[in-house]
Amino acid sequence: MAGAAQEVDTMSDESNQQLGITVSKRQNMSEWYTQVVKKAGLASYAPVKGCMIIEPYGMKLWERIRDTFDDWISDEVDNAYFPLLIPESYLEREKDIVDGFDPEVAWVEKAGNDEELEERLAIRPTSESIIAPYMADTIQSYRDLPLRLNQWSNVVRWEATDTRPFLRTREFLWQEGHTAHASKEAADEEMYTRLDQYARLYEDIMAVPVLEGKKPEHDKFPGADMTTTVEALMPDGKSIQGGTSHNLGQSFSEAFDITYEDEQQQTQHPYTCSWGLSTRAIGALIMAHGDDDGLVLPPEVAPIEVVIVPIMTGDGTDDDVLAYGDEIEEELAGFRTEYDDDQHKTPGFKFNKWELKGVPLRIEIGPREMDDEEVTLVRRDTGEELTITIEDLTETVEEQLEDIQVALFENLKDYRDDHITRAESYEEILERIGRKRGYVTCAWCGDEQCEAEVKDQIAAEIVMVPFEDEREEIEGSCAICGEEAVEIAYFAKNY
Repeated sequence: MAGAAQEVDTMSDESNQQLGITVSKRQNMSEWYTQVVKKAGLASYAPVKGCMIIEPYGMKLWERIRDTFDDWISDEVDNAYFPLLIPESYLEREKDIVDGFDPEVAWVEKAGNDEELEERLAIRPTSESIIAPYMADTIQSYRDLPLRLNQWSNVVRWEATDTRPFLRTREFLWQEGHTAHASKEAADEEMYTRLDQYARLYEDIMAVPVLEGKKPEHDKFPGADMTTTVEALMPDGKSIQGGTSHNLGQSFSEAFDITYEDEQQQTQHPYTCSWGLSTRAIGALIMAHGDDDGLVLPPEVAPIEVVIVPIMTGDGTDDDVLAYGDEIEEELAGFRTEYDDDQHKTPGFKFNKWELKGVPLRIEIGPREMDDEEVTLVRRDTGEELTITIEDLTETVEEQLEDIQVALFENLKDYRDDHITRAESYEEILERIGRKRGYVTCAWCGDEQCEAEVKDQIAAEIVMVPFEDEREEIEGSCAICGEEAVEIAYFAKNY
């Protein structure tokens, strides 16, 4: 290691064990993930099983995602807030919602000293049934359309399966958009617009390539005409659903008597949409880029883009080195910068700490750099080191951050593209998912039973089907049952 690195103290074995990741990502992804979440200060387990405490650093990550997306939609969409508790009668007005979420709904049945409530209250699993009545009161005329609302909130779904922070918890944070439109075409445009924004968020901000498509008929959101999804392939070959956008048709407006008077003074039901992105995005981010030293964060989403670590040697130059660090910090005022001038920790400890937290660039400064008016840059993604003059600092940091952002995306895209394979038969589907994982595409008849046969054998399912204008030509018969094919299915193991 150049420059200041030659003077760095190493961490003690005890400190390293406390701070560092002790398992390989490749060998044990599950344990690696848990250690990264806890040791990087992202989340910890809550007293209620299946729930998590999002710690400050994890919350900063969510705020980067939240604020970026909120800025994109703010010109068209108004933020609001709706109650956490939903009367059971409201849920029952949309039967598909009840049937779809019933196993996961948590209920409040008593108040105070065991006073029975007259009506059970659901802790919101989603908010269509509480927002729809508001729409019914608000929408009177075609002039009130489109109505676009969004809320940033928590939801509760009482998962029966194993839970993991961010990936699957009983309570999580999300945004949920709810809109009403005068026509199916307008609702479709809304659905696709939000889906494209989710794809942009993953690719441009989180450096995670995604596939856009729709869910098969049997896997749509309860009550929806169409559910669209962005899917991301993780390094272990499993797919993760990154965000969904739904055209709900007129089912909710009919169930909740949402009507408006059109330009011909005729009473109409609007078409509604909903779309959502959750803290699951943080789980995808961790798995997508992390390595055996912890997080690797793309600069666009990183709470800290650059960390400055001064190297004190105790030879009488420490105060001058610290002052030089102040100068560097001032020079980098246009970036999200952390100056770690804690004199109670060794440089080696700090290096490991900020690597664990995934900070994209580290700047090392010691007496040598100070004398030469230089700094040593170290990239988190590659470990590459570069010594530059302070005159070139701002420009070089900007160039390096841009390069890191692109490199992380391209590396994962190459992996994703290399793990999309075609199968012509049921046996090939099983063999290719079992051997290589990733996405296996095949012609499909559209029958849920065909998916069930694959799922029963290897726990893989159809995560998406491409939109009609983006799919390859359908040739031949269903790879599973031999009947006429009507779709191209993407099978994968998933989170």
